[in-house]
Amino acid sequence: MTTVTNTSGAATANAPVVTNKTSEMKTGLDYDAFLKLLVAQMKNQDPLNPTDPTAQMSQLASFSNVEQSIKLNQKLEAMTTLSTLTQANNLIGRTVTSGDGTISGVVKSIKVASDGAVATLANGKDLPLGSGVKVE
Repeated sequence: MTTVTNTSGAATANAPVVTNKTSEMKTGLDYDAFLKLLVAQMKNQDPLNPTDPTAQMSQLASFSNVEQSIKLNQKLEAMTTLSTLTQANNLIGRTVTSGDGTISGVVKSIKVASDGAVATLANGKDLPLGSGVKVE
C-alpha cells in the first residue's frame, strides 16, 4: 500500500491511497479525487506564486494515460485468462503426468487462478499445469 506524498516528501493528510494487486490492478484515485486534489491545490496555493496552469493540464493528461494503461492491462489479463481456459478445456479427459512423475491421472476439471492453471484429476489430486507436465 502506498501513500501519496507531497513535494516535500511528507505524507499528505487525507490523501487517497493507491493499492497495487498483481492479479487485478486498481487505483483508489479516480477523476473525482483528482479534481478534488486539484481544487485543494488551487485553494491553498500561494497568491504571489501561483501554480502554472499548463503543469496542471500536464498532470491531468498523465493521469488519463495511467488510467488508460490500467484499463488496457485489465483487458489483456481477461484475454489471457480466456485463452488459458480455452487451452485448458482441451485437457479435460486426457491423462497428465507431473514432470517428476509423482502425480498422474485423468483430468476431471481445470481451475485458473492468478498464479496459473491447476488440473483436478479423477483420483482427487491437484496438479499445477506448468513446464514439465506431460499430456497424453
